[in-house]
Amino acid sequence: MIGNRVAGRRLRIGAAILIAATSACAGEHKSNESNDANGSLVSAGTPKSNAAPSPSARPTPGTLATARRTVLFVGTSLTAGLGLEPDSAYPMLIQRKIDSAGLPFEVTNAGVSGETSSGLLDRLDWLLRGKFDVMVLETGANDGLRGLPPATLRANLERALDRIKAARPDVRILLVQMEALPNLGAKYAAEFHAVYPAVAKEKGVTLMPFLLAGVAGDRALNQADGVHPNYRGERIVAANVWASLEPVLASLAQTQAP
Repeated sequence: MIGNRVAGRRLRIGAAILIAATSACAGEHKSNESNDANGSLVSAGTPKSNAAPSPSARPTPGTLATARRTVLFVGTSLTAGLGLEPDSAYPMLIQRKIDSAGLPFEVTNAGVSGETSSGLLDRLDWLLRGKFDVMVLETGANDGLRGLPPATLRANLERALDRIKAARPDVRILLVQMEALPNLGAKYAAEFHAVYPAVAKEKGVTLMPFLLAGVAGDRALNQADGVHPNYRGERIVAANVWASLEPVLASLAQTQAP
């Protein structure tokens, strides 16, 4: 996952912590889901259909007259911003970049702690009820932490993308590359990595680089669990995402507003 030996040693040292953190995230996921009978991601910061947008999602003066489209971030605790203030999760840092660039988009964060790719399928119908124009899809981190078969991850990603494209053929989808820890072996890590480019090519979606590039394995950029970025690390994650997302949004902004 990470090329240099120092980062590799850090990841191996933290493997036991990561597995324990996975169990904790899974428990939190159940708690999140129990907060709302309709599956609304209350603790993850996803607004309900009748909720007011967060302050950071308000239009800038340059875009007040332009209809704003929605960027939906779907993911795990890495997207939900576990351990951080809600406005510091990377999707909300992306919102600030969007506003600074004067682009007519607002962000919805639909990250859920502990979610596997199978869990994504379970809540996909609910996600598809909402209106969105761009989806950034981050899933598989917990599959890798649990050592689930890469073939299962691939099948789940393919099913999810098929359902999304069938329901919303005009939506732009960006699939985030995720990586497995080296403690499960080089063969598993290679097979896990290969799932994402293969699925992106097969389904015709944009593949984004590894979410945690420059952050994973660096204790100075992660919280005490060794899994989730701290505030410094989260800014790097936001920059990683923005590098791929900004050209897509800029291109869409040139088209006629819905």
